[in-house]
Amino acid sequence: MIGRMQEKELLQSLLDEEEPQFVAVFGRRRIGKTFLVRESFSHSFTFEHTGVSALDIRTDSLKQAQLDKFAESLKSAGYSCPHRLTSWDEAFSALKELILKSEEKKKVIFIDELSWMDTKESGLISALESFWNGWATARKEKDIILIVCASATYWMINNIVNARGGLHNRLTGQIYLRPFTLGECEAYLQSRKISFTRHQILQCYMILGGVPYYWSLLKKGLSLPQNIDALFFAENALLMHEYENLYRALFKSPDQYIKIVAALSSVGRGISRDEIIRRSGIAGSGDLTKKLTELENCGFIRKYIPFGYKHRNCIYQLIDNYTLFYHRFLKQRSYDENFWQNKSDTPALNAWSGVAFERVCLEHIPQIKSALGIAGVSTQVNAWQCKKDEAAGIHGSQIDLMIIRKDQIINLCEMKYAVDYFTADASFDRSVRRKISDLQTVAGTKYAIHSTLITTYGVTKNAYADELQATITADELFR
Repeated sequence: MIGRMQEKELLQSLLDEEEPQFVAVFGRRRIGKTFLVRESFSHSFTFEHTGVSALDIRTDSLKQAQLDKFAESLKSAGYSCPHRLTSWDEAFSALKELILKSEEKKKVIFIDELSWMDTKESGLISALESFWNGWATARKEKDIILIVCASATYWMINNIVNARGGLHNRLTGQIYLRPFTLGECEAYLQSRKISFTRHQILQCYMILGGVPYYWSLLKKGLSLPQNIDALFFAENALLMHEYENLYRALFKSPDQYIKIVAALSSVGRGISRDEIIRRSGIAGSGDLTKKLTELENCGFIRKYIPFGYKHRNCIYQLIDNYTLFYHRFLKQRSYDENFWQNKSDTPALNAWSGVAFERVCLEHIPQIKSALGIAGVSTQVNAWQCKKDEAAGIHGSQIDLMIIRKDQIINLCEMKYAVDYFTADASFDRSVRRKISDLQTVAGTKYAIHSTLITTYGVTKNAYADELQATITADELFR
Protein backbone atom coordinates (compact mmCIF):
# COMPACT_ATOMS: atom_id res chain seq x y z
CA MET A 1 0.00 0.00 0.00
CA ILE A 2 1.32 3.44 -0.97
CA GLY A 3 1.00 5.98 1.83
CA ARG A 4 -1.95 5.75 4.23
CA MET A 5 0.32 4.35 6.95
CA GLN A 6 -1.24 6.32 9.79
CA GLU A 7 -4.74 5.48 8.61
CA LYS A 8 -3.91 1.79 8.28
CA GLU A 9 -2.33 1.68 11.74
CA LEU A 10 -5.41 3.34 13.24
CA LEU A 11 -7.75 0.78 11.69
CA GLN A 12 -5.59 -2.19 12.63
CA SER A 13 -5.29 -0.94 16.21
CA LEU A 14 -9.05 -1.32 16.60
CA LEU A 15 -8.55 -5.06 16.92
CA ASP A 16 -6.66 -4.50 20.19
CA GLU A 17 -9.22 -2.20 21.81
CA GLU A 18 -11.23 -3.50 24.74
CA GLU A 19 -14.33 -1.41 24.01
CA PRO A 20 -16.68 -1.38 20.99
CA GLN A 21 -15.34 0.78 18.17
CA PHE A 22 -17.31 2.96 15.76
CA VAL A 23 -15.21 4.62 13.03
CA ALA A 24 -16.22 6.80 10.07
CA VAL A 25 -14.07 6.84 6.92
CA PHE A 26 -14.89 9.53 4.39
CA GLY A 27 -13.40 11.36 1.44
CA ARG A 28 -14.22 12.07 -2.18
CA ARG A 29 -15.12 9.41 -4.74
CA ARG A 30 -12.21 7.31 -6.08
CA ILE A 31 -9.88 8.32 -3.25
CA GLY A 32 -9.28 4.77 -1.99
CA LYS A 33 -11.50 4.47 1.10
CA THR A 34 -12.75 0.96 0.37
CA PHE A 35 -9.26 -0.24 -0.58
CA LEU A 36 -7.85 1.15 2.67
CA VAL A 37 -10.41 -0.61 4.87
CA ARG A 38 -10.18 -3.93 3.05
CA GLU A 39 -6.39 -3.95 3.05
CA SER A 40 -6.24 -2.97 6.72
CA PHE A 41 -8.34 -5.99 7.69
CA SER A 42 -6.98 -8.34 5.01
CA HIS A 43 -10.46 -8.47 3.42
CA SER A 44 -11.74 -10.36 6.47
CA PHE A 45 -15.07 -9.12 7.87
CA THR A 46 -17.89 -10.61 9.85
CA PHE A 47 -20.16 -8.61 7.59
CA GLU A 48 -19.47 -6.38 4.60
CA HIS A 49 -22.03 -4.43 2.60
CA THR A 50 -21.95 -1.67 0.01
CA GLY A 51 -24.92 0.60 -0.60
CA VAL A 52 -26.19 0.85 -4.15
CA SER A 53 -26.14 4.06 -6.19
CA ALA A 54 -29.60 5.28 -7.12
CA LEU A 55 -28.32 5.39 -10.72
CA ASP A 56 -28.01 1.59 -10.64
CA ILE A 57 -31.45 0.88 -9.17
CA ARG A 58 -34.08 -0.16 -11.73
CA THR A 59 -37.16 0.11 -9.54
CA ASP A 60 -39.37 2.85 -8.13
CA SER A 61 -38.78 1.73 -4.55
CA LEU A 62 -35.24 2.87 -3.74
CA LYS A 63 -35.58 1.89 -0.10
CA GLN A 64 -36.70 -1.65 -0.90
CA ALA A 65 -33.91 -2.06 -3.43
CA GLN A 66 -31.36 -1.07 -0.76
CA LEU A 67 -32.91 -3.48 1.76
CA ASP A 68 -32.86 -6.32 -0.78
CA LYS A 69 -29.15 -5.72 -1.42
CA PHE A 70 -28.52 -5.69 2.34
CA ALA A 71 -30.27 -9.05 2.59
CA GLU A 72 -28.01 -10.40 -0.17
CA SER A 73 -24.93 -9.29 1.81
CA LEU A 74 -26.30 -10.98 4.93
CA LYS A 75 -26.75 -14.19 2.95
CA SER A 76 -23.17 -13.96 1.62
CA ALA A 77 -21.98 -13.65 5.22
CA GLY A 78 -23.89 -16.77 6.26
CA TYR A 79 -27.31 -15.55 7.39
CA SER A 80 -30.48 -16.01 5.33
CA CYS A 81 -33.36 -13.77 6.30
CA PRO A 82 -36.54 -15.77 7.00
CA HIS A 83 -38.62 -13.17 5.15
CA ARG A 84 -38.10 -10.14 2.92
CA LEU A 85 -36.74 -7.14 4.82
CA THR A 86 -39.16 -4.21 4.87
CA SER A 87 -37.39 -1.75 7.19
CA TRP A 88 -33.93 -0.86 8.42
CA ASP A 89 -34.92 -1.88 11.93
CA GLU A 90 -35.51 -5.38 10.55
CA ALA A 91 -32.25 -5.22 8.62
CA PHE A 92 -30.19 -4.39 11.71
CA SER A 93 -32.05 -7.02 13.72
CA ALA A 94 -30.93 -9.55 11.13
CA LEU A 95 -27.38 -8.20 11.42
CA LYS A 96 -27.57 -8.78 15.19
CA GLU A 97 -28.49 -12.41 14.53
CA LEU A 98 -25.51 -12.78 12.22
CA ILE A 99 -23.19 -11.31 14.85
CA LEU A 100 -24.56 -13.59 17.56
CA LYS A 101 -23.80 -16.63 15.39
CA SER A 102 -20.26 -15.49 14.64
CA GLU A 103 -17.41 -17.23 16.47
CA GLU A 104 -14.83 -14.60 15.53
CA LYS A 105 -13.07 -12.89 18.43
CA LYS A 106 -13.73 -9.47 16.95
CA LYS A 107 -16.84 -8.85 14.88
CA VAL A 108 -15.75 -6.39 12.19
CA ILE A 109 -18.73 -4.81 10.41
CA PHE A 110 -17.94 -2.76 7.29
CA ILE A 111 -20.77 -0.78 5.68
CA ASP A 112 -19.62 1.09 2.59
CA GLU A 113 -21.44 3.93 0.78
CA LEU A 114 -23.75 4.40 3.74
CA SER A 115 -25.14 7.64 2.32
CA TRP A 116 -26.62 5.81 -0.69
CA MET A 117 -28.65 3.66 1.71
CA ASP A 118 -30.26 6.75 3.24
CA THR A 119 -33.12 7.15 0.78
CA LYS A 120 -36.07 9.48 1.39
CA GLU A 121 -37.79 8.72 4.72
CA SER A 122 -35.73 5.55 4.99
CA GLY A 123 -35.34 5.45 8.78
CA LEU A 124 -31.74 4.32 8.28
CA ILE A 125 -30.13 6.68 10.78
CA SER A 126 -32.57 5.92 13.60
CA ALA A 127 -32.10 2.18 13.00
CA LEU A 128 -28.30 2.62 13.06
CA GLU A 129 -28.60 4.63 16.30
CA SER A 130 -30.65 1.85 17.89
CA PHE A 131 -28.24 -0.82 16.71
CA TRP A 132 -25.19 0.98 18.10
CA ASN A 133 -26.51 2.65 21.24
CA GLY A 134 -29.04 0.08 22.31
CA TRP A 135 -27.28 -3.13 21.38
CA ALA A 136 -23.67 -3.05 20.14
CA THR A 137 -22.32 -0.97 23.04
CA ALA A 138 -24.49 -2.79 25.59
CA ARG A 139 -23.06 -6.23 24.82
CA LYS A 140 -21.01 -7.79 27.59
CA GLU A 141 -18.47 -9.03 25.04
CA LYS A 142 -17.49 -5.52 23.81
CA ASP A 143 -16.33 -7.14 20.58
CA ILE A 144 -17.90 -5.11 17.78
CA ILE A 145 -15.97 -2.91 15.37
CA LEU A 146 -18.29 -0.89 13.14
CA ILE A 147 -16.77 0.95 10.20
CA VAL A 148 -18.98 3.13 8.03
CA CYS A 149 -17.82 4.76 4.84
CA ALA A 150 -19.17 7.10 2.17
CA SER A 151 -17.99 9.30 -0.68
CA ALA A 152 -20.63 11.93 0.09
CA THR A 153 -18.38 13.76 2.53
CA TYR A 154 -20.96 16.40 3.40
CA TRP A 155 -23.49 13.65 4.27
CA MET A 156 -21.00 11.87 6.52
CA ILE A 157 -20.09 15.09 8.32
CA ASN A 158 -23.72 16.10 8.88
CA ASN A 159 -25.18 12.71 9.76
CA ILE A 160 -22.34 10.79 11.41
CA VAL A 161 -19.34 12.95 12.34
CA ASN A 162 -21.31 15.96 13.59
CA ALA A 163 -24.56 14.12 14.27
CA ARG A 164 -26.95 15.93 16.60
CA GLY A 165 -29.24 13.03 17.45
CA GLY A 166 -28.54 9.66 18.97
CA LEU A 167 -25.19 9.33 17.21
CA HIS A 168 -23.85 12.57 18.72
CA ASN A 169 -20.31 11.94 20.02
CA ARG A 170 -20.64 8.20 19.42
CA LEU A 171 -17.70 7.86 17.05
CA THR A 172 -14.53 6.48 18.57
CA GLY A 173 -12.50 7.47 15.51
CA GLN A 174 -12.70 9.14 12.12
CA ILE A 175 -10.54 9.17 9.01
CA TYR A 176 -10.81 11.88 6.37
CA LEU A 177 -8.92 10.30 3.50
CA ARG A 178 -7.14 12.94 1.46
CA PRO A 179 -5.72 12.79 -2.07
CA PHE A 180 -2.22 11.48 -2.68
CA THR A 181 0.60 14.01 -2.58
CA LEU A 182 3.07 14.36 -5.44
CA GLY A 183 5.52 12.19 -3.54
CA GLU A 184 2.94 9.44 -3.05
CA CYS A 185 2.00 9.58 -6.73
CA GLU A 186 5.67 9.18 -7.63
CA ALA A 187 5.97 6.16 -5.31
CA TYR A 188 2.80 4.67 -6.81
CA LEU A 189 4.13 4.98 -10.36
CA GLN A 190 7.42 3.43 -9.30
CA SER A 191 5.55 0.49 -7.76
CA ARG A 192 3.90 -0.09 -11.14
CA LYS A 193 7.15 0.34 -13.09
CA ILE A 194 5.80 3.38 -14.94
CA SER A 195 8.68 5.70 -15.81
CA PHE A 196 7.85 9.42 -15.73
CA THR A 197 10.12 12.32 -14.90
CA ARG A 198 9.13 14.50 -11.97
CA HIS A 199 8.07 17.23 -14.36
CA GLN A 200 5.78 14.75 -16.12
CA ILE A 201 4.38 13.62 -12.76
CA LEU A 202 3.72 17.26 -11.92
CA GLN A 203 1.92 17.75 -15.23
CA CYS A 204 -0.11 14.61 -14.60
CA TYR A 205 -1.04 15.86 -11.12
CA MET A 206 -2.19 19.13 -12.67
CA ILE A 207 -4.72 17.06 -14.62
CA LEU A 208 -5.68 14.19 -12.32
CA GLY A 209 -5.03 15.66 -8.90
CA GLY A 210 -4.10 13.10 -6.26
CA VAL A 211 -6.99 10.69 -6.89
CA PRO A 212 -5.47 7.17 -6.77
CA TYR A 213 -8.06 5.59 -9.04
CA TYR A 214 -7.23 7.98 -11.87
CA TRP A 215 -3.53 7.19 -11.50
CA SER A 216 -4.28 3.45 -11.54
CA LEU A 217 -5.53 3.84 -15.13
CA LEU A 218 -2.17 5.06 -16.48
CA LYS A 219 -0.49 2.52 -18.75
CA LYS A 220 3.12 1.45 -18.70
CA GLY A 221 4.96 2.12 -21.95
CA LEU A 222 2.85 5.11 -22.99
CA SER A 223 4.03 8.71 -22.77
CA LEU A 224 2.10 11.11 -20.56
CA PRO A 225 0.30 12.76 -23.54
CA GLN A 226 -0.58 9.30 -24.91
CA ASN A 227 -2.00 8.33 -21.53
CA ILE A 228 -4.07 11.51 -21.28
CA ASP A 229 -5.48 10.98 -24.77
CA ALA A 230 -6.37 7.39 -23.87
CA LEU A 231 -8.10 8.45 -20.66
CA PHE A 232 -10.04 11.45 -21.96
CA PHE A 233 -10.01 11.93 -25.73
CA ALA A 234 -9.98 8.51 -27.38
CA GLU A 235 -13.17 6.81 -28.52
CA ASN A 236 -14.76 5.18 -25.44
CA ALA A 237 -12.10 6.79 -23.21
CA LEU A 238 -12.18 5.40 -19.67
CA LEU A 239 -12.86 8.77 -18.01
CA MET A 240 -15.05 10.22 -20.74
CA HIS A 241 -18.10 10.41 -18.45
CA GLU A 242 -16.33 10.74 -15.13
CA TYR A 243 -17.42 14.35 -14.53
CA GLU A 244 -21.12 13.57 -14.66
CA ASN A 245 -20.69 10.40 -12.61
CA LEU A 246 -18.57 12.18 -10.02
CA TYR A 247 -21.14 14.81 -9.11
CA ARG A 248 -24.12 12.50 -9.43
CA ALA A 249 -22.50 10.04 -7.04
CA LEU A 250 -21.91 12.75 -4.44
CA PHE A 251 -25.08 14.82 -4.67
CA LYS A 252 -28.68 13.64 -5.04
CA SER A 253 -29.59 16.70 -7.15
CA PRO A 254 -26.26 17.71 -8.72
CA ASP A 255 -27.36 20.36 -11.22
CA GLN A 256 -26.89 23.41 -8.99
CA TYR A 257 -23.59 22.12 -7.61
CA ILE A 258 -22.38 21.80 -11.20
CA LYS A 259 -23.50 25.38 -11.93
CA ILE A 260 -21.56 26.67 -8.93
CA VAL A 261 -18.43 24.82 -9.98
CA ALA A 262 -18.81 26.05 -13.55
CA ALA A 263 -19.05 29.63 -12.27
CA LEU A 264 -15.87 29.19 -10.25
CA SER A 265 -14.04 27.52 -13.13
CA SER A 266 -14.70 30.48 -15.41
CA VAL A 267 -12.07 32.54 -13.56
CA GLY A 268 -8.67 31.57 -12.24
CA ARG A 269 -8.98 33.73 -9.14
CA GLY A 270 -11.29 33.36 -6.19
CA ILE A 271 -14.62 35.16 -6.34
CA SER A 272 -17.22 36.38 -3.86
CA ARG A 273 -20.58 34.82 -3.11
CA ASP A 274 -22.30 37.66 -4.97
CA GLU A 275 -20.23 36.97 -8.05
CA ILE A 276 -21.08 33.27 -7.85
CA ILE A 277 -24.76 34.24 -7.81
CA ARG A 278 -24.27 36.47 -10.85
CA ARG A 279 -22.28 33.93 -12.84
CA SER A 280 -24.35 30.85 -11.95
CA GLY A 281 -27.84 32.36 -11.96
CA ILE A 282 -28.56 30.66 -8.61
CA ALA A 283 -30.54 32.74 -6.12
CA GLY A 284 -28.72 33.87 -3.00
CA SER A 285 -30.15 31.95 -0.06
CA GLY A 286 -29.32 29.66 2.80
CA ASP A 287 -29.49 26.78 0.34
CA LEU A 288 -26.63 28.29 -1.69
CA THR A 289 -24.58 28.62 1.48
CA LYS A 290 -25.27 24.96 2.26
CA LYS A 291 -24.18 23.86 -1.21
CA LEU A 292 -20.98 25.92 -1.01
CA THR A 293 -20.20 24.29 2.34
CA GLU A 294 -20.83 20.84 0.89
CA LEU A 295 -18.52 21.50 -2.07
CA GLU A 296 -15.87 22.72 0.36
CA ASN A 297 -16.26 19.61 2.54
CA CYS A 298 -15.83 17.43 -0.54
CA GLY A 299 -12.57 19.18 -1.43
CA PHE A 300 -13.70 20.78 -4.68
CA ILE A 301 -13.46 24.39 -3.54
CA ARG A 302 -11.78 26.37 -0.80
CA LYS A 303 -13.21 29.27 1.16
CA TYR A 304 -11.02 31.90 2.73
CA ILE A 305 -11.39 35.29 4.32
CA PRO A 306 -8.79 37.56 2.71
CA PHE A 307 -6.11 38.70 5.13
CA GLY A 308 -7.28 41.75 7.05
CA TYR A 309 -10.94 41.40 6.09
CA LYS A 310 -14.02 40.19 8.00
CA HIS A 311 -16.20 37.13 7.51
CA ARG A 312 -18.63 38.78 5.11
CA ASN A 313 -15.80 39.25 2.62
CA CYS A 314 -15.11 35.53 2.19
CA ILE A 315 -13.89 34.33 -1.19
CA TYR A 316 -14.49 30.98 -2.92
CA GLN A 317 -12.04 29.32 -5.28
CA LEU A 318 -12.10 26.10 -7.31
CA ILE A 319 -9.17 23.91 -6.27
CA ASP A 320 -10.01 20.49 -7.75
CA ASN A 321 -7.52 19.75 -10.52
CA TYR A 322 -9.70 17.35 -12.49
CA THR A 323 -12.71 19.70 -12.46
CA LEU A 324 -10.56 22.56 -13.71
CA PHE A 325 -9.16 20.35 -16.49
CA TYR A 326 -12.67 19.28 -17.46
CA HIS A 327 -13.93 22.82 -17.87
CA ARG A 328 -10.87 23.98 -19.79
CA PHE A 329 -10.57 21.04 -22.22
CA LEU A 330 -13.28 18.38 -21.85
CA LYS A 331 -16.56 20.25 -21.55
CA GLN A 332 -16.47 21.01 -25.26
CA ARG A 333 -14.91 17.68 -26.05
CA SER A 334 -12.63 17.37 -29.07
CA TYR A 335 -12.99 14.25 -31.20
CA ASP A 336 -9.31 14.25 -32.02
CA GLU A 337 -7.93 11.08 -30.42
CA ASN A 338 -4.48 12.70 -30.35
CA PHE A 339 -5.77 15.98 -28.91
CA TRP A 340 -3.38 16.22 -25.95
CA GLN A 341 -0.35 15.07 -27.94
CA ASN A 342 -0.99 17.97 -30.33
CA LYS A 343 -1.80 20.57 -27.67
CA SER A 344 1.69 21.62 -26.63
CA ASP A 345 2.65 25.30 -26.45
CA THR A 346 -0.77 26.78 -27.22
CA PRO A 347 -2.27 29.83 -25.47
CA ALA A 348 -5.04 27.70 -23.94
CA LEU A 349 -2.56 25.17 -22.57
CA ASN A 350 -0.24 27.85 -21.21
CA ALA A 351 -3.09 29.68 -19.47
CA TRP A 352 -4.37 26.46 -17.91
CA SER A 353 -0.88 25.37 -16.84
CA GLY A 354 -0.38 28.49 -14.76
CA VAL A 355 -3.69 28.11 -12.93
CA ALA A 356 -3.32 24.33 -12.49
CA PHE A 357 0.19 24.68 -11.05
CA GLU A 358 -1.15 27.13 -8.48
CA ARG A 359 -3.71 24.50 -7.42
CA VAL A 360 -0.96 21.92 -6.99
CA CYS A 361 0.95 24.33 -4.74
CA LEU A 362 -2.15 24.96 -2.63
CA GLU A 363 -2.39 21.20 -2.04
CA HIS A 364 1.23 20.99 -0.83
CA ILE A 365 1.41 23.60 1.90
CA PRO A 366 3.25 21.28 4.37
CA GLN A 367 5.96 20.69 1.76
CA ILE A 368 6.23 24.44 1.08
CA LYS A 369 6.55 25.18 4.79
CA SER A 370 9.22 22.51 5.13
CA ALA A 371 11.17 23.97 2.21
CA LEU A 372 11.05 27.37 3.95
CA GLY A 373 12.35 25.81 7.16
CA ILE A 374 9.20 26.68 9.09
CA ALA A 375 7.54 23.25 9.38
CA GLY A 376 7.22 23.71 13.13
CA VAL A 377 6.16 27.38 13.06
CA SER A 378 2.50 28.20 13.67
CA THR A 379 1.06 29.70 10.47
CA GLN A 380 -2.13 30.75 8.76
CA VAL A 381 -2.51 30.06 5.06
CA ASN A 382 -4.43 32.79 3.33
CA ALA A 383 -4.96 34.74 0.11
CA TRP A 384 -5.67 38.39 -0.55
CA GLN A 385 -6.88 40.79 -3.18
CA CYS A 386 -7.74 44.47 -3.50
CA LYS A 387 -9.20 46.71 -6.17
CA LYS A 388 -7.33 49.47 -7.92
CA ASP A 389 -7.62 52.94 -6.38
CA GLU A 390 -5.37 55.45 -8.11
CA ALA A 391 -6.22 58.25 -5.67
CA ALA A 392 -4.99 56.14 -2.77
CA GLY A 393 -1.96 54.87 -4.67
CA ILE A 394 -3.32 51.31 -4.79
CA HIS A 395 -2.45 49.36 -7.91
CA GLY A 396 -4.95 46.51 -7.49
CA SER A 397 -3.50 43.14 -6.51
CA GLN A 398 -4.30 39.44 -6.24
CA ILE A 399 -2.21 37.16 -4.04
CA ASP A 400 -3.28 33.51 -4.19
CA LEU A 401 -1.00 32.24 -1.43
CA MET A 402 0.24 33.95 1.69
CA ILE A 403 1.80 32.16 4.64
CA ILE A 404 1.34 34.34 7.71
CA ARG A 405 3.80 33.24 10.36
CA LYS A 406 3.85 33.46 14.13
CA ASP A 407 7.36 34.92 13.89
CA GLN A 408 5.85 38.04 12.24
CA ILE A 409 6.81 37.27 8.66
CA ILE A 410 4.50 36.91 5.67
CA ASN A 411 5.68 34.77 2.78
CA LEU A 412 4.02 36.32 -0.26
CA CYS A 413 4.14 33.42 -2.71
CA GLU A 414 4.33 33.82 -6.46
CA MET A 415 3.57 30.47 -8.16
CA LYS A 416 4.98 30.26 -11.68
CA TYR A 417 4.83 27.20 -13.90
CA ALA A 418 7.68 26.94 -16.42
CA VAL A 419 9.14 24.23 -18.65
CA ASP A 420 12.65 25.42 -17.79
CA TYR A 421 14.25 27.79 -15.30
CA PHE A 422 12.00 30.77 -14.63
CA THR A 423 13.50 34.12 -15.59
CA ALA A 424 12.50 37.03 -13.37
CA ASP A 425 12.36 40.24 -15.37
CA ALA A 426 11.45 43.87 -14.79
CA SER A 427 7.74 43.16 -15.23
CA PHE A 428 7.79 40.35 -12.67
CA ASP A 429 9.79 42.45 -10.21
CA ARG A 430 7.41 45.38 -10.61
CA SER A 431 4.37 43.12 -10.04
CA VAL A 432 5.81 41.73 -6.81
CA ARG A 433 6.73 45.18 -5.52
CA ARG A 434 3.24 46.47 -6.23
CA LYS A 435 1.65 43.57 -4.39
CA ILE A 436 3.83 44.20 -1.36
CA SER A 437 3.01 47.90 -1.48
CA ASP A 438 -0.75 47.25 -1.77
CA LEU A 439 -0.66 44.73 1.07
CA GLN A 440 1.14 47.15 3.35
CA THR A 441 -1.16 50.05 2.43
CA VAL A 442 -4.54 48.33 2.48
CA ALA A 443 -4.04 45.65 5.15
CA GLY A 444 -1.80 47.85 7.27
CA THR A 445 0.37 44.91 8.25
CA LYS A 446 3.55 45.53 10.23
CA TYR A 447 4.93 42.08 9.45
CA ALA A 448 8.00 41.70 7.25
CA ILE A 449 6.97 40.55 3.79
CA HIS A 450 9.19 37.97 2.09
CA SER A 451 8.74 37.60 -1.66
CA THR A 452 8.76 33.85 -2.31
CA LEU A 453 8.87 32.17 -5.73
CA ILE A 454 7.52 28.64 -6.23
CA THR A 455 8.40 27.30 -9.67
CA THR A 456 9.25 24.08 -11.45
CA TYR A 457 13.03 24.12 -11.90
CA GLY A 458 14.23 27.21 -10.10
CA VAL A 459 15.13 30.73 -11.19
CA THR A 460 17.74 32.07 -13.58
CA LYS A 461 20.32 34.05 -11.67
CA ASN A 462 20.09 37.79 -12.35
CA ALA A 463 19.55 41.04 -10.47
CA TYR A 464 15.79 40.56 -10.25
CA ALA A 465 16.15 37.03 -8.87
CA ASP A 466 18.43 38.41 -6.15
CA GLU A 467 15.47 40.44 -4.85
CA LEU A 468 13.58 37.26 -3.94
CA GLN A 469 13.81 36.16 -0.32
CA ALA A 470 13.22 32.47 -1.11
CA THR A 471 12.80 30.14 -4.09
CA ILE A 472 11.11 26.74 -3.93
CA THR A 473 11.31 24.18 -6.75
CA ALA A 474 8.94 21.40 -7.75
CA ASP A 475 11.41 18.85 -6.36
CA GLU A 476 10.70 20.22 -2.89
CA LEU A 477 6.97 19.65 -3.40
CA PHE A 478 7.68 15.92 -3.76
CA ARG A 479 9.10 15.58 -0.23
